[in-house]
Amino acid sequence: MTHAHPQLGVPPQLPKNGLRIVPLGGLGDIGRNMTVFEHAGRLLVVDCGVLFPEDAQPGVDLILPDFDFIRGRLDTIEAIVLTHAHEDHIGAVPYLLRERQDIPVYGSRLTLALLESKLKEHRIKATTIEVVERETAKVGPFDLEFVAVNHSIPDAFAVFIATPAGTVLHTGDFKMDQLPLDGRITDLRSFARLGERGVDLFLVDSTNAEVPGFVASERDLEPALDRVFNNAQGRIVVASFASHIHRIQQIIDVAHRHHRKIAFFGRSMVRNMAVASDLDYLTIPGGILVSSEQLTELPDNEVVLICTGSQGEPMAALSRIANNDHQIKIGVGDTVVLASSLIPGNENAVSRVINGLTRLGAKVVHKGNAMVHVSGHAAAGELLYCYNIVKPKNVMPVHGEVRHLRANAELALATGVPAERIVLTLDGGVVDLVDGRATVTGAVPCGYVYVDGASVGDLTESSLKDRRVLGTEGFITCFVVVDSVDGKVTAGPEIQARGFVEDDSAFDGVIPKIKDAVEEALRHGNTDQYALQQLVRRILGRWVNDQHRRRPMIVPVVVEA
Repeated sequence: MTHAHPQLGVPPQLPKNGLRIVPLGGLGDIGRNMTVFEHAGRLLVVDCGVLFPEDAQPGVDLILPDFDFIRGRLDTIEAIVLTHAHEDHIGAVPYLLRERQDIPVYGSRLTLALLESKLKEHRIKATTIEVVERETAKVGPFDLEFVAVNHSIPDAFAVFIATPAGTVLHTGDFKMDQLPLDGRITDLRSFARLGERGVDLFLVDSTNAEVPGFVASERDLEPALDRVFNNAQGRIVVASFASHIHRIQQIIDVAHRHHRKIAFFGRSMVRNMAVASDLDYLTIPGGILVSSEQLTELPDNEVVLICTGSQGEPMAALSRIANNDHQIKIGVGDTVVLASSLIPGNENAVSRVINGLTRLGAKVVHKGNAMVHVSGHAAAGELLYCYNIVKPKNVMPVHGEVRHLRANAELALATGVPAERIVLTLDGGVVDLVDGRATVTGAVPCGYVYVDGASVGDLTESSLKDRRVLGTEGFITCFVVVDSVDGKVTAGPEIQARGFVEDDSAFDGVIPKIKDAVEEALRHGNTDQYALQQLVRRILGRWVNDQHRRRPMIVPVVVEA
């Protein structure tokens, strides 16, 4: 097994008979999935998603893939191919189209519909090309075939990419539910057919590679949901991903059986359900859907509220309900269902929401105490099945954290794929497929690009570090007025703190030390304001660390009288 390494250099020029694969997101973390394929000087982009920030990234709205690798070659991009409509696969498309708006975008009917509603918010008109399963398309030097796969959103695809340099089968996100709600199973017949044709490189979803066996069917949730509805005395609030149309359909069907009305909350939930209903991916029985205004006229035991916020997002409907900052007020007798899995990094946020809802008197049902969610990603048994069907020459685990990628590699090894033909790499690792052999040949810069309000890419790691310090250690200012001619401090030092100590008199012990150090520096002819400010920062920082074992942000201000 070969690995990308931080010390890998710039990759060599791609041979004419080579196919280059560069993951710009999704390998090493779960999110911002994006892979660039290069052949004969032309590029193909598969997926372009976002990653959602963690607690250690305060103030960040979204994290994008780093487009620097392709920014100087935007005119060579033949197309963007989208495997499905989850945010971690389509959320960054508007940001890439800002840089070149006429890149054709291929995807399924639902994927493009959800993308177009997103593009409207960015005021972008894209060139979209709708495709269906088993359809083929020629895009520059890339021959594509779209293969139906089952996932936690309808209309998902795997993509087969054929070039003169070799063939690639990219699973996208998939599982092998044999009884899916919409009847659209993963097309294993096409997997086998493409395997017979020859798959030189197999890019495989790794998210559940550590989970043994097979993922349960979506239909297995219905008994648990029925029990929740049977036992609920008051209102039922269900939080789910706004893209999980299958799950929303289940909730609607169960609500209908229990004679409850439904209402949608959350901008993305309302938007996506309208799109899904218009395209007949969601069936809402007549008379069951009500507006938020009509809810006040209905008894609590006849209501189901379906909203966003299953991951504890601060501004989502469920978080606001838990904080008692929403038109919906939760109380004793109400039941809240978190019908989703927990994305790594969101544990604290979700825990806060559960505690807030429980404090208000609600009963909270989640994956930890009831079967109200099944994963959308293939478990180890399903992955083994696929390796044995496809019989790939080379394997590259994708979509997962490092431990998931490694577990997937071990599965490939167990099915007989030689170790030297299993490529383990991370974002930015360059993989070249030449003469039927895939190897890591170098690396390209591939950092996080932060969206902070209207700012894209301006926020640096240094700024984030400052924000983390402010959030955990506090903030201190120290104002000093000096007379460099007399070598005296004429006013101050005046110290103020926020998020550190309430009483500024706590700094009385360090004020004489700062004054003495500044005046001594002035007597030695050190009158540069920046140097004096650094002196103040050192004296104050050392004292705070010694006295309080804290490292707050310190902003010294030294001015000339």
